[in-house]
Amino acid sequence: MQPIRAGVIGVGYLGRFHAEKYAALKTAELVGVVDLDPKRAAQIAQVCGTQAFQDYRQLLPQVQAVSVAVFTSEHYALVRDCLLHGCDVLVEKPLATTVAEAEELVHLARQQGRILQVGHLERFNPALEELVRRLTQPQFIETHRLAFFKERATDVDVVLDLMIHDLDLTLSLVPGAIREIRAAGISVLTDTIDLANARLEFDTGCIANLTASRVSFKSMRKFRLFQPRTYLSLDFEKRELTCVEKTDQAGGVYPGINLENLSFPPADPLLKEISAFLEAVARRQEPVVSGEAGKAALALALDINAAMRKAKV
Repeated sequence: MQPIRAGVIGVGYLGRFHAEKYAALKTAELVGVVDLDPKRAAQIAQVCGTQAFQDYRQLLPQVQAVSVAVFTSEHYALVRDCLLHGCDVLVEKPLATTVAEAEELVHLARQQGRILQVGHLERFNPALEELVRRLTQPQFIETHRLAFFKERATDVDVVLDLMIHDLDLTLSLVPGAIREIRAAGISVLTDTIDLANARLEFDTGCIANLTASRVSFKSMRKFRLFQPRTYLSLDFEKRELTCVEKTDQAGGVYPGINLENLSFPPADPLLKEISAFLEAVARRQEPVVSGEAGKAALALALDINAAMRKAKV
């Protein structure tokens, strides 16, 4: 199979890593990188052994697939152009700024026969993959995603910046529709919400309680799930999964309880994400995180923001 001709549009903090992964993969040929800052584009191009472009429209005729890692406000126009030029697209989350924009991109990708994947990186964490294998009937979910303050991510609020990861995971794990949303949030260091909590109730009865902060003094990415006879606690940063399961066996330290602490070796989720994207491109198959999934996570994030505004009235 011939390597996929690929490019990266936007080589800031995240885009640089995209470029490095494409350059390292045998399944891809990194044709070029694009950035509005010509010095930045040239620097990353030199590191990755490729060509620098200042205008993405010069790159599109030369590639089959692109990663888009620019400001969220630019996602819609850029992704739309890439799809219309016949390119498959991996776009960093969130997919767009509005549900209408996201719907149009999903429709356009389908119409053009293009792959549209959204960069929800936690889907490729090995500890999550093990949790999914043990999933039966989620009844309660609790998440904490805390981060140090970084000015580079303040073009969106904390729900669209951080919580959206856990919203995507929750939607992928819990069947059914959401019948109630309660949410609260505050601004601390920016003009948008920096600390948020949301409570989701699904029509299956499952409850999800999610907290996200980008003004924390420590970093934390934890996901806890309770289901009949089982408690699963996942630490994304440490790649650890604790499984507590009720059994019918006697004896042991905790009679009738089986406790497992699973650790997973260091992994590169971004490399796995880009590899999965390239495989979807090569095989013309649905990506792991489809445009539809990205749209659903965006819609829920915006509904949570609306619930926060309503709570303040």
